[in-house]
Amino acid sequence: MSDAEQPQIYLITPPEIELSHFPTDLARVLDAEDIACIRLSLATRDEDLILRAADAVREVAHRFDVALVIDTHVVLAQRLGLDGVHLTDGARSVRMARKELGPDAIVGAFCGHLRHDGMNAGEAGADYVSFGPVGETTLGDGSRAEEDLFQWWSEMIEIPVVAEGGLETEIIRTLSPITDFFGIGEEIWRAEDPVAALKDLTAAMAG
Repeated sequence: MSDAEQPQIYLITPPEIELSHFPTDLARVLDAEDIACIRLSLATRDEDLILRAADAVREVAHRFDVALVIDTHVVLAQRLGLDGVHLTDGARSVRMARKELGPDAIVGAFCGHLRHDGMNAGEAGADYVSFGPVGETTLGDGSRAEEDLFQWWSEMIEIPVVAEGGLETEIIRTLSPITDFFGIGEEIWRAEDPVAALKDLTAAMAG
């Protein structure tokens, strides 16, 4: 990505969705900012809850002509007619997902802080690779994807890269010249006004 290009927003749903108001909150966010893609990322394994949430989010996403992918569930991505899948096991499932979903689907891979995993995912056919967390978070084992990983990737690899996890304005300013997307989720959904919180982060992207 050239320094002149501003990263795009890759919006991640909260791990728990209250269907009585989340579609409205999501629509407000999509109306306020250009969103490149939405990822349905739920903590539950209850298939009925996932299906109902996917239906609600898909309706809003399609209204705004925004692609929707789902964490992990290749079968549900097919059944629900979603745009693709976000895999959380690095490069391991990329070839299988590509074979199942076909060449036009979006297949992304979260690779933690591991450059080698990211390269393998790209070679296996991933459309993008995600690294993180980039900031402080209670998730994971404390490992972080550092600035030098994104610097190297931006210089050496053409596959788009997503920075996610623990984003804040200073990190966004630092990574903006060397990442293609920011995976923004809990950073705004925890806020009283998600639109205002997102605008603060996008302002940091612009420097």
